[in-house]
Amino acid sequence: MSGHSKWASIKHKKGAADAKRGRLFTKLIREITVAAKNGGGNPDTNPSLRTAINRANSANMPKDNIEKAIKKGTGELPGVSYESCVFEGYGPGGVAILVEALTDNKNRSTAEIRNIFSKKNGNMAGSGSVSWIFTPKGFILIDKEKIGEEDLFAVSVDAGAEDIKSTEKNYEVYSDPKDFENVKNALQKKEIEWEDADLTMIPNSTIKLSGADAKQCLALVEALEDHDDVQKVHANFDIPEDILEKMAQEM
Repeated sequence: MSGHSKWASIKHKKGAADAKRGRLFTKLIREITVAAKNGGGNPDTNPSLRTAINRANSANMPKDNIEKAIKKGTGELPGVSYESCVFEGYGPGGVAILVEALTDNKNRSTAEIRNIFSKKNGNMAGSGSVSWIFTPKGFILIDKEKIGEEDLFAVSVDAGAEDIKSTEKNYEVYSDPKDFENVKNALQKKEIEWEDADLTMIPNSTIKLSGADAKQCLALVEALEDHDDVQKVHANFDIPEDILEKMAQEM
């Protein structure tokens, strides 16, 4: 997987998300609200909503918060209207960065995201500058202790998975976004648990970083992820896992 996916996984395992639980809940509520607005409030017929709810459940969001977010999206409760937007730019070492956001004021968000890029040794670029580097994929991360590779291959590929990669500790299952839910459902039926499962953007090429560039790039990604309007940050850096582990402990 990309270096950024490794970074996200390391932080997840270390419980970094819990330290920002309030901010995480705010982002998840926006995601649920927009998904319900765009595709309806029934998760059985709205895959985007189902994925958002699963993410909220994984973060231990109270059921009442989820239900209210859905009702705001469907108009049953009053709420703020959000629009989706994407920001593109470059980080230290020429790393491509793609930022997905949900905002109630695009002009404000644009100015604030541009300021983060500038302050953290990056620069924001125009639409289409880096998006071509990324391909949308379903991504599922599974601990190797949960299942053998041959069994995982049989279950996942039969359900529509395109590729399975093996790392030191995990399996990475990739699929076309339209097959993502099928793969997840197949794994659930076999009672195979995963560390992470989400729709993401996978880089077609990566840039290796080390030293100061690596540290500065991770600082930029962290600053962008901390912004209230930002839902996801994708980057094509490739940083050795031992360095990522060390930096995660320092941040």
